[in-house]
Amino acid sequence: MNASLSKKFATENNPTKSEIETLQRAIFDNLFHIQGKSPAIATKNDFYMAVAYTVRDHLLQNWLNTIQTNFKENVKIVCYLSAEFLVGPHLSNNLINLDIENSIYKAVKESGLDIQELIDTEKEPGLGSGGLGRLAACYMDSLSSLEIPAIGYGIRYEFGIFNQKIRDGWQVEITDKWLQQGNPWEVARPEASVTVNFGGHTEPYTDEYGVYRVRWVPEYVVKGIPYDTPVLGYKVNIINTLRLWKSEACESFDFQRFDLGDYYEAVNSKVNLENISAVLYPNDEPIQGKKLRLQQQYFFVSCSLQDMIRTHLGKNPNLDNFHEQWAAQMNDTHPAVGVAELMRLLVDIHHYEWDQAWKIVQNTFSYTNHSLLPEALEKWPLSVFIQLLPRIVEIIYEINQRFLERVHIKFLGNTEKLSNLSLIDESGAKYVRMANLACVGSHTINSVSSLHSKLLKETVLRDFYELFPEKFINVTNGVTPRRWIVQSNPRLTQLIKEKIGDDWIKRLDKLQKLEDFIDDSSFRHQWRIVKRAVKQDLADYIQINGGIQVDPTSLFDVQVKRIHESKRQHLNILHIITLYNRLKHDPNLDIVPRTFIFSGKAAPGYFMAKRIIKLITSVGDVVNNDPEIGNNLKVIFLPNYNVSLGQRVYPAADLSEQIATAGKEVSGTSNMKFSLNGALTIGTFDGTNAEIQEAVAKENFFLFGLTSSEVSKVKSQQYVPRHYYEKNEELRGVIDLISSGFFSYGDCDLFKPIIDNLLYDDPYLLLADYQSYIDCQEKVDEAYKNQDYWSRMSILNVARMGKFSSDRSIQEYCDHIWNAKPITIELQS
Repeated sequence: MNASLSKKFATENNPTKSEIETLQRAIFDNLFHIQGKSPAIATKNDFYMAVAYTVRDHLLQNWLNTIQTNFKENVKIVCYLSAEFLVGPHLSNNLINLDIENSIYKAVKESGLDIQELIDTEKEPGLGSGGLGRLAACYMDSLSSLEIPAIGYGIRYEFGIFNQKIRDGWQVEITDKWLQQGNPWEVARPEASVTVNFGGHTEPYTDEYGVYRVRWVPEYVVKGIPYDTPVLGYKVNIINTLRLWKSEACESFDFQRFDLGDYYEAVNSKVNLENISAVLYPNDEPIQGKKLRLQQQYFFVSCSLQDMIRTHLGKNPNLDNFHEQWAAQMNDTHPAVGVAELMRLLVDIHHYEWDQAWKIVQNTFSYTNHSLLPEALEKWPLSVFIQLLPRIVEIIYEINQRFLERVHIKFLGNTEKLSNLSLIDESGAKYVRMANLACVGSHTINSVSSLHSKLLKETVLRDFYELFPEKFINVTNGVTPRRWIVQSNPRLTQLIKEKIGDDWIKRLDKLQKLEDFIDDSSFRHQWRIVKRAVKQDLADYIQINGGIQVDPTSLFDVQVKRIHESKRQHLNILHIITLYNRLKHDPNLDIVPRTFIFSGKAAPGYFMAKRIIKLITSVGDVVNNDPEIGNNLKVIFLPNYNVSLGQRVYPAADLSEQIATAGKEVSGTSNMKFSLNGALTIGTFDGTNAEIQEAVAKENFFLFGLTSSEVSKVKSQQYVPRHYYEKNEELRGVIDLISSGFFSYGDCDLFKPIIDNLLYDDPYLLLADYQSYIDCQEKVDEAYKNQDYWSRMSILNVARMGKFSSDRSIQEYCDHIWNAKPITIELQS
């Protein structure tokens, strides 16, 4: 597609017949020239690929213009370093951001194709496993929408986390071959490959100027091949880049072994090295898994930093001002090894003196912390570090020595502070503490919700806060409204547009205008009609894919997120069984019919999480097939939770379950997506729940449970969960019913690990919060009975979500951390 036509379609929402015909020709040209198919023998995937390539052709000029502008002009580029980018499918999102939906839809329809079928054909990129990766994707969307030059750096995983199947109620992991049928959105850039060292040893030497230097002599070298994907903003010309690295062997195979007839060993090295980018987050329990994860982390940050330096030197004589033109944001601790790697590149390769190099490093990096659990702060066995990254270990020790000298001066004689702040944990077997490295090597450390900010300073990073209070800042997370309402909920989007226009899509705070219509009964009625239609869509999906019929007029009570004890899906199940027991004792009980919907993946090696999935499905098998219960209760587990499924579920939810133990959920973004689509929240005072409650007002939020300070107090007083079981007759009835084997065909041992954990340990205080949760759910029931009142609450939840846009989050990063400014990309004719 030529540049002038591209420009025309970029502004034309009512294309002419000739323009539609031009798009049709482009689609069938791509079908023929790229897919090598004629329409008669083309599959749905072939047609999807042809349409995708046509859309990609449409954006290429602006993408290249952005890259050229970044290279030529003196702009600061944000580099978002993340081990995950859960971007979701591209086609529909790109059509929205390009504002060419109408053009493509008409061209596809007039070609005899179904655009929705083609959109649904797209394989979701397997580049993330949860909230951290989805946050990275939202931030890349917002960086482009705000016209901030940026590059997202990560790994091009050949296989995603896994596809989840449910067999006999159990999770089964299936390989996610997301690249099997091709990826039309990426462009390989082999000419921009770099190499990364592993293993071997170091050698000191003196250079020609008599300066002490160190040379890393690696055992093996891996090549990093970049694959670029365009990241579009909403109705802007700038198109940023997601650059993902694929690992390859520098040599295809060992010719000496091949000549000797050892065919398998001849390619063994190639296979091992390419495994680095093969799979997302391998199980790191065995030592091989730990090595591979560390290899992955070092591989992608080394590739990325080398890429940044090469680009910088293409337009600057040296690296003196590197930190003025590059902002590197570490998304959690996975990229933290980059602090030491940039020091190595500056000192060993570009021969900077230590102090000058350290100044560049600290002014380049900033660090986002995502955890309040000490065990979730990454640390790697020193022995693994030494084996894989001998030069990096030496640099970390040097950083640590210089840092601890400063600590010693500030906290004279306080050996506990020295021990806590050290980059090396020497309390037993030695470990490298990645969070400590990230804190020392960054100019700013940010938390991701107001409550998280407070708790972070008081708990896991308290010592660093006392040492560097000026480094700490809060940036509450956000989500992109383009994907999480415009794309996923077109009916609600259209209703809102009819009332207040579409400025809110880029300025989410303008949703507040909806409050002007809160007393309009016809608007509330329209609101309910939209919600009912969306719920019917999900009910149809459940019927087709699960064979279970659910009532779209029932309350859709939804909990979708990673399956983990801290998320407390099993507390939700205790409530379901409570309702089940009540109905069995009184079939005429007046309760609101509910459809409970769960979805999420458990880590393959997480015994308790996988057993919780089995408990959910087993309770569902009983409840869904009990004729005395009928449609009063339904329990659904939707397998293989991902972005695509989320786009179906969030718009249909009436109630959002955000029930993690207070102090364990640092932020949460699913709560924002639910509220943005009109669901009400039942939740603890935790993470961004607290900020959502403040935004929507207490009367529009269902709050229950202990606060984080009360959790700490209960635990400090030797919490005995069995006391709650013994004192609460209804809770005891629920626990005993599970223990009896009622939900497991008489097998009393199947769920014994869950019951024993609750009665004798209960680390996440389910039993302590049980009664508060049950009482709060009764308030939900009463509110839902008055549908007009519920609609008011729902509208207010949407109207007051302005704060929770990722656009706001990114603007705060730009203003307070990165000092990054927008650029202008001109359309070329």
